[in-house]
Amino acid sequence: MTRSTTGTTAQSATLVAATVGTGLMAGLYFAFDISVIPGLGRGDDETYVTAMRNINDAIDNGLFGLLFVGAFIATGVAAAQQQRGGRPHTARWAWTAFALYTLSLVVTALVNLPLNAQLARAGSDFAAARAGFGTRWRAGNTVRTLACATALAALGRTLALHGRTPAA
Repeated sequence: MTRSTTGTTAQSATLVAATVGTGLMAGLYFAFDISVIPGLGRGDDETYVTAMRNINDAIDNGLFGLLFVGAFIATGVAAAQQQRGGRPHTARWAWTAFALYTLSLVVTALVNLPLNAQLARAGSDFAAARAGFGTRWRAGNTVRTLACATALAALGRTLALHGRTPAA
């Protein structure tokens, strides 16, 4: 195997990892948008708050953390590899995906995580806890969904270009 073949294989593997990870995150956020939050919304305040607290506790695990951060790292590495590999047009798509995925991280850090912490600390006034949480959390999640889904589309374009654009 030549050096360029090894480099291309590594670039392809990183790009596939970024795409799969971003796709999984987009799917997770989308599932909350279309099923979890609407489903919980049909219940009473105590059920809603208790279920969201349990979901937040359950999702706070190593596998989720690996995926959440791993997709970010893989996308940035894939973009840099495309740039260094002499594929500037392909790299632009990967950098776009990286920026969009970064947006999802920023929204998570500034909106969703603080609201999760607020919900965890809320007392037994479930109506007040839900009122201070639901609408803002869902809006943040919608932004994350759109950012990740668009990043996934940009990574799909990156994959297509990578497969047919020779390195310089």
